[in-house]
Amino acid sequence: MNADPCEATIADLGDRGDGIATVDGAPVYIAGALPGERVRFVPLAGAGSERRGRLDAVLAPVPERVAPACRHFGVCGGCAAQHMAAPLYGTWKQAVVIHALAHRGFVAPPLAPLVMLPPGTRRRVKLRAERTPAGLVVGFHGRQSHDVVAIAECPVSVPAIAGLIAPLGRFLNGLPGRIALDIAVTATETGLDVIVSGPARASRDLRSALARFADAEKLARVGYAADGETYEIVAHRTRPVVRAGTIPVELPPLAFLQPSVAGEAAIADAVAAALGDAAQIADLFAGIGTFALREGIRRRVHAYDADAAAIAALTAAAGRTPGLRVAAAVRDLFRRPLAGAELGDLDAVVFDPPRQGANAQAAALAASDVPTVVAVACDAGTFARDARILVDGGYALERVEPIDQFPWTAEIELVATFHKARRRRPRR
Repeated sequence: MNADPCEATIADLGDRGDGIATVDGAPVYIAGALPGERVRFVPLAGAGSERRGRLDAVLAPVPERVAPACRHFGVCGGCAAQHMAAPLYGTWKQAVVIHALAHRGFVAPPLAPLVMLPPGTRRRVKLRAERTPAGLVVGFHGRQSHDVVAIAECPVSVPAIAGLIAPLGRFLNGLPGRIALDIAVTATETGLDVIVSGPARASRDLRSALARFADAEKLARVGYAADGETYEIVAHRTRPVVRAGTIPVELPPLAFLQPSVAGEAAIADAVAAALGDAAQIADLFAGIGTFALREGIRRRVHAYDADAAAIAALTAAAGRTPGLRVAAAVRDLFRRPLAGAELGDLDAVVFDPPRQGANAQAAALAASDVPTVVAVACDAGTFARDARILVDGGYALERVEPIDQFPWTAEIELVATFHKARRRRPRR
């Protein structure tokens, strides 16, 4: 393809929400284009064999095109699908799951209806702040770009986070010198928890300025992380508290947390339904106890995670809750998956690994005869890989429930249920 504008008709949507056209016998991916539309686009130079184009004009729009909810859509890289009407959007989200499973040999998977959650509910975002020749910019990376797009609104986020963007920009603009920072903001019940990350340790002046900013904006806690590793609290007005169901948990710095309260509740409800009447379970990659604390009310739970601070928070929350049957331990499940006799007495296992999945733990489960395995995943590709391991080990994939807790993005949360008939143990 040359760099002159081209015209094409969009035939399908890709897994990232890009429209797909065929030009000169090969697919071209065009962000912002919808199936059935005639578009004009500019070919882009790219690495590898994938060809991409920048949408220049929609010459013949389809009825499925709607007005974006955010003025920054199309430039900001945070959202991919604000231009899709709900029916098309839902079909596309389910297709992402179907394609990933098909790649691993699953034909006609038992896919439940998509659970759609509203925008304006995201309680955790990561902003980027940079001082450029044109001035300070606070926002998100642009679509397929390392450049930062300044944002004045974010309809995906809870109002408390969106309301911090402008004062954060004014504060950072008043700091001297070079600015190149990541700012993670989490909305908790007791206020915003903010973690600023930079390439070097914070100076005394920066720590003092951050503390003043925390007081001015009534933030729950502000911390600073150098190189993403060395973390220090610079202001602690109150303890950041979240809930696992009804149980309050003090959120450790840098701990994993589901991105929305509504999304977490939907996932937890699906997990509880999949567990049925299981009396004794393991919660693997348990974090701060999203599932363990909820389930410990009705069954015995053994919880494991490599994050010592998260396990400490889980243990403390369980200790404050009478009648909860939860035992938690620190364990790197990538290096030491729960296996063999450790799985023998369990009625069910829940595992919710990071985006890279958990093939070692899936292999250990595949070799077991735990009757029920519930997999929670935020990446359809690695979920499909782990599901293949379980099914090849004798499990039946009985249900996959997609939960759209990442509105307008290509990401999708999944809760899947696997069953295996328990082998009878020989009498001694």
